[in-house]
Amino acid sequence: MIAALAAISFFAGFVDSIAGGGGLLTVPALLLAGLGPAEAIATNKVQGAFAAASATYTFGRRELIEWRKAWGFAGIAFVSGIAGALCVRFLPAPVLQTLIPVLLIAIAVYFALSRKLKDEDAHARMTTLTFGLTAPVAVGFYDGIFGPGAGSFYMLAFVTLLGYGVLRATAHTKLLNLASNLGSLLLYAATGAVLWPIGLIMAGASFLGAQVGSRLAMRLGVRLIRPLLVLVSAAMALRLLLDPANPWRQMLSAGAEKGLAALF
Repeated sequence: MIAALAAISFFAGFVDSIAGGGGLLTVPALLLAGLGPAEAIATNKVQGAFAAASATYTFGRRELIEWRKAWGFAGIAFVSGIAGALCVRFLPAPVLQTLIPVLLIAIAVYFALSRKLKDEDAHARMTTLTFGLTAPVAVGFYDGIFGPGAGSFYMLAFVTLLGYGVLRATAHTKLLNLASNLGSLLLYAATGAVLWPIGLIMAGASFLGAQVGSRLAMRLGVRLIRPLLVLVSAAMALRLLLDPANPWRQMLSAGAEKGLAALF
C-alpha cells in the first residue's frame, strides 16, 4: 500500500508542478487506503506542499519568479489558506460542489480555445496591488476550504489579470500553491488530522515528481502546459460531477427517474 501511494504521489507531483490537480489522484488513493475523509484531505496537504515547494525551487532557480512582488502575494495566500481551513465547517458543501465543476469546465475551454496563450508576457489588466488584494485572497481561501483546481484558478488569474506568459504564470502559481497549502496544513496539523508517516513518504515521492515535471515544463513551455491544463481541469470537473453527493449528478438522476416514470 505504501509503495502504491508513493508511486501515485510521484505522478501527482509531476502533474501538480505543471497544471495542478495532483489531489485528484492522491485523495482518492488515501481514501482507498482506509483513511477517513478529513484525514485524507489533511494528509494530502503534506504531499501537496512538498510538490509545490519542489516546483517553486526549480522555477525560482531559473529566475522565473519575480520575488519582490511574489512574496506579498504568497503572504496573502498563506493567511487566506488558514482562513479557508478555519471556515471549512461553515460553508455549505453543496455550494462548492455545484460551482467548482462549472468553473473548471470554463477554465478548460478558455485554455483550449484562447489563441493569446504564449510564453511571453502580455498587457496587465489590473495593478499589482489590486491583484494582490483579490486573486490570492479568493483562491487561497478556496484552497484552504476545499482545494481541487486551486492551481488552475491561480494560473488563470496570473494569465488573464496580470498578463503573465504561461511559463511565468506557472512558476508564480506554484509559489502561491505552496503558501496556501502551508497555511491550511498548519491548521490541519494543529487539529491532529495529519497522518505524518504516510504524508511524509508521499511528500518525498511528490517532491521528486515535481522536479521532473517543472524541468519538463521549462523545456517545453506552452506546448506542454496548455494541453495539460485543459486535460487536468476537465478531469477534475468530471471527477467532481461523478461524485454521488454532487448536486448536478443528483439533479440529473432525479430528472432521469422522472423521465422513466413518465414513460412507464
